[in-house]
Amino acid sequence: MDDFSDNKSLLVSQVEYYRARANEYDEWFLRQGRYDHGPQLNGQWFGEVDVVRDALRAFNPAGDVLELACGTGLWTEQLLPYAGSITAVDAAPEVLDINRDRLQSSAVRYVQANVFDWQPQQQYDVVFFSFWLSHVPLPQFAAFWRLVGAALKPGGRWFFVDSRYDQSSTAKDHQLAGKEDTTITRRLNDGRVFRIVKVFYEARRLAAQLRELGWQAQIGETEHYFIYGDGQNSVLSYEEGN
Repeated sequence: MDDFSDNKSLLVSQVEYYRARANEYDEWFLRQGRYDHGPQLNGQWFGEVDVVRDALRAFNPAGDVLELACGTGLWTEQLLPYAGSITAVDAAPEVLDINRDRLQSSAVRYVQANVFDWQPQQQYDVVFFSFWLSHVPLPQFAAFWRLVGAALKPGGRWFFVDSRYDQSSTAKDHQLAGKEDTTITRRLNDGRVFRIVKVFYEARRLAAQLRELGWQAQIGETEHYFIYGDGQNSVLSYEEGN
């Protein structure tokens, strides 16, 4: 199989995986079931979630917000108190239904679309994406950031959060692939297995990659679990935080 065909197959599998996983996705974030690693590690996880939430609060995602790969709404819910409006895009109708039921807000407009095939019909003050950048294949990294740029108003800003490489971030019956690998095998509660894209970034390397694309970026990392950051198209800067 050539690289193009393999990449296309991976992206199809990835959408299928998140559609099938919709009703159990929140177990990962809430540290339930197979993702429950005990009080100490769970406490570490939620403490680091609070660090990212504080960073998002300081960022103040106000105005018209575009959320790419919005999922079940765990972070759409965090955006809602700040945003004037939210356009929430995801390829999986199942997660959009959960998101809609969770928020029940007229301020959120839902769009079912594959981010790799979708183009924004307007520009936004903020583009936000959580646990999505790691699922963008490396050959499409630059194209994804062009999409972010096309979606932003002049002076617009972006914010993201994603996963660091830590074995206790995943299910107890999962084994992470090598840190430099770009795909991973994921298993659902019912035993079904999917192969998906998973790229683990480090703050300094990601900041350098974004700098090459012309982005201003401030990238931080929590102690174990999360990488997060924000930026806009202007003067380049880099800041690594904890």
